[in-house]
Amino acid sequence: MVSTSPGGGAVVARVTYHLPRVSADAATSPGLLAQRPAWTPGGSCVTRLLVISDTHLPKRARRLPSEVEALLPEVDVVVHAGDWVDVATLDHLERSSRRLLACWGNNDGPELRARLPEVAETVIDGVRVAVTHETGAKLGREVRADARFPQTDLLIFGHSHIPWDSVSPRGMRLLNPGSPTDRRGQLHGSYLLVDIGEHGRIRSGLKLVPR
Repeated sequence: MVSTSPGGGAVVARVTYHLPRVSADAATSPGLLAQRPAWTPGGSCVTRLLVISDTHLPKRARRLPSEVEALLPEVDVVVHAGDWVDVATLDHLERSSRRLLACWGNNDGPELRARLPEVAETVIDGVRVAVTHETGAKLGREVRADARFPQTDLLIFGHSHIPWDSVSPRGMRLLNPGSPTDRRGQLHGSYLLVDIGEHGRIRSGLKLVPR
C-alpha cells in the first residue's frame, strides 16, 4: 500500500513481509561495526538483509561488485537506500531478489521517483524498518531521526557514502551501508549484511569491497 503523510510530505510505501527464514547456524555475519545490541546465534532463525546504497550506476561503476551480485538471490530482503541513477539497476534488483525494499535518492530522476517512495517502511519479524536516503548532517542525526521516525526500530539511510552504525536516544538503530561502487573518501566500497533475530535483535556486519 502506498500512502501520503498527513502534511502532504513524503510518500511512504508500507508492506508487511512474511519471509522465508534461514537457520542462524548458516547465517554468519562477522561485523566490523559495533554490534548494538549484541546477539549470539543459538540455533534460532533469522531474516537476512543485504543493504546497499548510492550505487550511481553506470556513472561510478559499470556494474555491482560480484560479491553483491551473488548475494541478491540468497538473502531474504534486498534493501537499497537511494541514488540508483539508472532505472536498469532497479529492474535488475527486482528480477534478482526475493524481496526488495527501496527508496529514491536526490540524484534519481522522475522515472525512478515514479516507481519508488521517498520513505519505504515495512515490518520484518516484528521490527519496524524505515528506509530513506537523507538524514542530514551527522551532528544531531539521532535526535532528528527520533523526531522524524517515532515509530521506527531500524532506520536505514544513505547519501553520505560513509558507513554508519549508531543508536538514537529512544533506542532506534541507525545504519548506513556506504556505497559498494562509489567509495569517495573511503578506503573501500562497502555494504551491510543485517540479521534480524528473535526478539527483534539486530546484528549488522560491514563488508568491504576489495579495490
